[in-house]
Amino acid sequence: MNTHSRGRIEPANEAVARLFDQHGDRIYRLGLHLCDTPQDAEDMLQETFVRALQGWERFEGRSSPYTWLHTIAARVCSKQHRRRAGEPSHVESLDRLLPSGDERLVAVPIADETELEEQVRDEAEDRVRRCAAALPLHFQLPLVLKDIFDFSTAEVAEILGIKEGTVRTRVYRARMRLRRDLARALPTRECSTVDHPKRLCLDLLYAKQEALDRGVPFPLPQQELCERCHSVFATLDLTQKVFQQLHRDGNVTPEVRRALREELEREYAA
Repeated sequence: MNTHSRGRIEPANEAVARLFDQHGDRIYRLGLHLCDTPQDAEDMLQETFVRALQGWERFEGRSSPYTWLHTIAARVCSKQHRRRAGEPSHVESLDRLLPSGDERLVAVPIADETELEEQVRDEAEDRVRRCAAALPLHFQLPLVLKDIFDFSTAEVAEILGIKEGTVRTRVYRARMRLRRDLARALPTRECSTVDHPKRLCLDLLYAKQEALDRGVPFPLPQQELCERCHSVFATLDLTQKVFQQLHRDGNVTPEVRRALREELEREYAA
């Protein structure tokens, strides 16, 4: 699809250069979350925009250029990850990832309560970053697109070429895997009350996940939650807070920006 700029047909190199100016930083941040090193993220960034240039004439505009770029970037990341070995092939079900009744509860520290609790919180946030980076790609990609880059479930499904239900399943399980790994880094306390039945806790957990998807508060008051559900939800909220900070991390350097523009010009002239 050709686009128009100032009354003329916009050449592919100018169109893709404009997209790079608009979205290059976000594509690079995606690479920082999904690639092993910043150099790998720079390589992903370059390959994404070179592929965009090569495919510009075939882009029909059925999705936005922004979504289209992320589709290309996701494919490039998948190609990079196929070179890895030893990744776990699955993340456990929500049922298995829900804490059992005989475990102690995680005590999520409130920000700035004490210097010690602030240090524990900082360590927990660092653990979220490391555990998110260690997830298998087929769980990591939808989680990053959904919770860090704020795409809707439908947009993530379009980018990855999978069903919306599959996106939800993978995101929900990835969140719970992170919650469990985060819990291992936090202090615990005794549970002083009897839990709700497990089925009710699972139903509340699904409702919590749906609220996270929509970016709205959980609809039930805190007093209707058992202690275990309250603890689980607090760790989920902490991971969301970390993701909001990660969304802003990382911009393309002037050197990388200049080199990529030169590469696009060479590719266009070839």
